[in-house]
Amino acid sequence: MLFALGALAAAAAAYLAVGARGDLGFILMFRGSKLLALITVAVAVAVSTVVFQTLSNNRILTPSIMGFDALYLLIQTALVFFLTGLGFAYLDPFSKFALDTGMMLGASFLLFGTLLRNSRDLSRMILTGIIFGVLFRSLTGLLNRMIDPSEFSVVQSASFARFNSVNADLTWLAAGITLLVTGWLIYRHRTLDVIALGRETAINLGVNHDREARHLLALVALLVSVSTALVGPVVFFGLLAAALTNQVAGTWRHIVLLPLSGLIAATILVGAQTLFERVLRLQTSVSVVIEALGGLAFLYLILRKASR
Repeated sequence: MLFALGALAAAAAAYLAVGARGDLGFILMFRGSKLLALITVAVAVAVSTVVFQTLSNNRILTPSIMGFDALYLLIQTALVFFLTGLGFAYLDPFSKFALDTGMMLGASFLLFGTLLRNSRDLSRMILTGIIFGVLFRSLTGLLNRMIDPSEFSVVQSASFARFNSVNADLTWLAAGITLLVTGWLIYRHRTLDVIALGRETAINLGVNHDREARHLLALVALLVSVSTALVGPVVFFGLLAAALTNQVAGTWRHIVLLPLSGLIAATILVGAQTLFERVLRLQTSVSVVIEALGGLAFLYLILRKASR
């Protein structure tokens, strides 16, 4: 844990200091808000993935499988389609953040309330989420074909996580929500430990598994919605962070897993952003590379599980 904290501190210091020229106060303030956004997204994605894997008892699943990223892309495409690219660009950031977060939360609560009458329906809920993800992507493709070709680039820019153009005020709002939710999940770490033993065991130990599963899924949906609304969709990043956490943690206790996953994810994201933006001077989105690494981790986990 201390090593992970030290690694994050080193990555954050490098992000703030490398290539800093001119007014140091302005640079630190400007880079500090971006650093906070990177850490917020990393913690939200990693913690939500660990909790979702605990609930589903499956280490190759992530909350993105529920179709959050597909719904987000559908929302962005629909906004560009109905408001045009210019109207989309002039949307109030807080209104857009509230719309994105509210619609994703509303969709998740509708899915949970309809299908999750008890936690044994979790597999059915996941399959339904996959189907809805396919539906959202199909509708997005339809709108893309109907949209003005000159405005398609606006939709493309919203298809990837954007860490270089994050509103500072929204960052503080998202960071506050993430801090509160993560702190509450860490506080309930004993309940998560019991749930990880399985439904029947948890019930025998006095945990109301069905109620706790609904509450935890709601918090997972909130974390995913906030991080996605802030920077855009990140599909496999959480899987990469969770896989690394499970490899190095050496324990199944969530008092270790939750903070450690946040530290590892933040170190990866901040370190990669520092390398690409400050050292290599590349203009490509670092999310593309991280998603590729997460995809490879996903394939590795599937192949390893299939070989057993």
